[in-house]
Order: sequence, then structure tokens, then C-alpha cells
Amino acid sequence: MATQLRETNDLGTVLAGIVGAAHVVTDEAERRFYGTDVYRLIEMPEFVVRPGTCAQLQAVVGAAYAAGAPVVVRGGGASYTDGYLQTKPGGITIDVVRLKGIDVDEAGGFVTVEAGVTWAELQEKLKPMGLRTPFQGPFSGLRATIAGSVSQNSISHGPGVSAEAVLTMEVITGTGELLATGSAGSMKASPFFRWFGPDMAGLFTGDCGALGVKSKITLKLARRHDPYEAASFSFNSFEAMHTAMRAIAAEAIDDTNFGIDAVLQQGQIGRNSSVSAKADIAMGVMKNAKSLGAGVKSLAKMAVAGDKALKAAAFAVHYITEGVNDAEAQAKIAVVKKLALAHGEALPNAVPTIVRGMLFAPFTNVLGPKGERWMPMHAMMPHEAVVGFHHALTAYWASQAEVMAKHKAYTGTMFMAVGGSGFIYEPTFYWEDDRTVYHDRMVPAEHLASLPRYPASPEARVEIKRMKADVIALMHSHGSAHLQVGKAYKYLDGRNEASVALLRAVKAALDPKGILNPGALGL
Repeated sequence: MATQLRETNDLGTVLAGIVGAAHVVTDEAERRFYGTDVYRLIEMPEFVVRPGTCAQLQAVVGAAYAAGAPVVVRGGGASYTDGYLQTKPGGITIDVVRLKGIDVDEAGGFVTVEAGVTWAELQEKLKPMGLRTPFQGPFSGLRATIAGSVSQNSISHGPGVSAEAVLTMEVITGTGELLATGSAGSMKASPFFRWFGPDMAGLFTGDCGALGVKSKITLKLARRHDPYEAASFSFNSFEAMHTAMRAIAAEAIDDTNFGIDAVLQQGQIGRNSSVSAKADIAMGVMKNAKSLGAGVKSLAKMAVAGDKALKAAAFAVHYITEGVNDAEAQAKIAVVKKLALAHGEALPNAVPTIVRGMLFAPFTNVLGPKGERWMPMHAMMPHEAVVGFHHALTAYWASQAEVMAKHKAYTGTMFMAVGGSGFIYEPTFYWEDDRTVYHDRMVPAEHLASLPRYPASPEARVEIKRMKADVIALMHSHGSAHLQVGKAYKYLDGRNEASVALLRAVKAALDPKGILNPGALGL
């Protein structure tokens, strides 16, 4: 024990020599916060380290390699799948909050960001220049970093998944060496082309940090098109909603789409009553309007529409389309409306109008509408499996009704079509339980003050953990894939043996001591 303590202290000295003592955190309360995600804490990190340059980041990983210390990287902290949680003692959690470099090459058609840049920060930089990345970030983009999203894979605003916007990367291996992918690794390096030979960048998209630590990521740039249209629809059944969403996805014309069930409409999505939230919404709508008059008109329509129709819908789906001009945006939304109205009814488009005005929502939804604990799951499924899974999950919820009632737990669900081939089904648990240091630090103070606080319910947590495992097994039995794999989803189970062998060989080559996010991807 004394030897272990001496070695730990020596590592702290080495880390302080790299980043400065002020940027090596050993305070227990701080380490507890950085070791907790939306859902839980597994193991406390020994050190939280904040490098200020990519060179320091590389040196920190090199020091961890020399000491054999586990390393995880915490981006914006929006993970709910144990993505950045330590699973072994003596670990280093890297906080990338100081790595904020953004280098825009407008002529080259790309932008390079350091590991700590959030999607909101990148948009703020690009918007005045009339630019955007094709994929603009998840709904959590106020907090979510680009490197974190690429490590986990994410969806929401823009076509496809975050990985599809990536050109090249600079990645630090588990030995502390720096590698560059695509054309960024050539003799006269420029990060303009991803597919120069084998797609090495693909190895590090969705790897959950198990194969390397991202220091810089280069993304595609495109011209920003301000003209847009928004539309909302209600559906009486899941089958009707899915049929419409599948047909619209096949057209590949929407920029953003998402569906929600009645529980979320009446609660999590529908409740946003704080004065500051309403002011932010109004400001966002006005900023994105074609003119002052158009902005006032949009706000007036939203006020008149209210939310009665939305709350009455069994399922509601929202769409945003963009165009180089108004005519193109309108033509796209006309196609969306035609396909949706064949199966459902029109709703006031207040929700997607708000989303367009404020792409990245305030970080309030990590608690339920009445302050309950919140824990989502998700599955990406082929369209032909979705309806069968929905009915199987509905039956499972019915079988658990007594347990859920006992612990005041309930569920709500969000949906999204991802390209023409994939469908996201995201069920979420809510239950009355004490919140953690994560919620106290991450949720805006004004919103937190408006919520009740519940006593700790360890029995409920046991049941939620059991049901979560059951639902994940049900997802896999219907052929699901996942984006934010982390340590929650059984990535290696049932996979082709040759694929597993290759992944393990890559892991061994890049991270011979196994220090990079142990447990991620099941490695």
C-alpha cells in the first residue's frame, strides 16, 4: 500500500510538471464530480488533469503510459453510458476544457478544432462567416464537445452522424505517440482529404476513446443556408408515425427530425417555464427570422397555438428543412407534408421553430420535468425491425408495471430517422431519487431551484439497473446497433470472431498496456 501511494504521489508530481500544479485536481469533491456521469459513479479518478495545449495533452498520456495509469477523457460530460467513467483505481481523468483552438481554412473548405471545443462554440465562430459544418451537433451541443461526439458518435442537427463530417484527426495513442489520419499524415500534410488509402479516421470514430485520445479534428465546411421551413405532425399510432418517418427519410431532404411520445410531450419536452428559458427561445426565434416582422409573426403564432394539440397527440414528429433560397426550403417541406399527412395530421410548428432558433437546448433535461432522475437508452435499428421491437418493449413495460408503480418510475420515448436505413428508438427512465453532484453542477441554477428534491432510493436504483439490462438485451434480440456505446452496451457479444480478433489486435498495437478507457467497447 505504501509503495502504491508513493507511486501515485510521484505521478502527481510528474503531471504537475507538465500542466502546472493549478491544473492537477486532487480535491475529493472535484474528483467525485468528474468521475460521475448523467447516470452514476463507478470509480473515483485519482487525478483530474487540465492540459492547456495539445503538446501537454500528449505528454499527459505519455506519463500515464509510463506509470501504467488508466486514462479517460471527459468532454462536455453529457454521457449516460459510462463513457468517461473510471473503472479502475488510480486513474487520470483528462478535462479538455482549456483546449479551445479553432482554425478555419475557408479557402480549403475545412475547419480544425482542438479537443475541448463544443458544437455551440464552433457554430458561434462559423456563423458570422456564413459557414457551417454539414453535421452541426447533437441537441446537447452547448456542452458536448466535437471530439466527444466523434468518439461516441452522435446525431441531431444535419444529415447522418457526426463521423460523416470528419475529414482527418490527430490522435494520441496509448503509448503517448501522435498519429495523423488521411492526408494529414502525408509528407506535405494538409487535412483536406479523409480517404487517402485506408480510412484510418474511421478507427477512431465511435471508439469511445478506447483506441486513442483525440487532440485535433478537422471537419468539412459548407456554406450556411438561412432559408428554412418547419412542420409538425401528430399520429395516432406508432406504426403510422414510423411509416411516415421512413418515407420522409428516403427522400433525404430534412436537416433535422425527431419524434416524441405523449409522455415526453406532456412532460420533459413540454415543460420549459422559466423566464430566462422563454427569453432565450424568443431571442433565438427572432435571430433566425427573415425580418423583424417575420420574427414577431412567428412568436405570435406560437403564442396563439399553445400546446393543447401537441399534448393531445399520441406521437408527434417535427421537421426542419433548409434551402439555398426560400423556394427550395418550401419545396422540401411540401414533400415532407405530403408524406406525413398521408398517415397523420398537421400540428402548429412551434417546437421545430424553437429548435431552429436555439439548436442547442439549455442543459435542463438531464433531470425529469418534476426533478426526477433521468436515464435514457437507445437503439439504432433497421426499419424492418422497429415495429416488432416497439410491441415487444410495450409488452415488457406492461410486465413491469407493478414494480414501476412501487418506485414511482415511468418511461417516455424519443425517435429519429437517421438517413434512409436507420431508425433511433430512445426509451428513457424517470424515477424519484436523490440527485447527484453531477446534477447540482451541470443543471442551470435557476432551473434547479424550481425543482423538488427527493430522498435517496437505492431500491429503485437496483430495479432501474435490472430493467435497463433487460431492455438492452431486448434491443439486441431485435438486431440493434448503438451510437454512444461506452461501457453500457455489449459491443463484442455475438460479433463475428474475425472482427473481434482484428479489434483486439488494433487495441494491442495502439494501447499495449490497456490504459485507454478500460472497459469501453468491452475491451
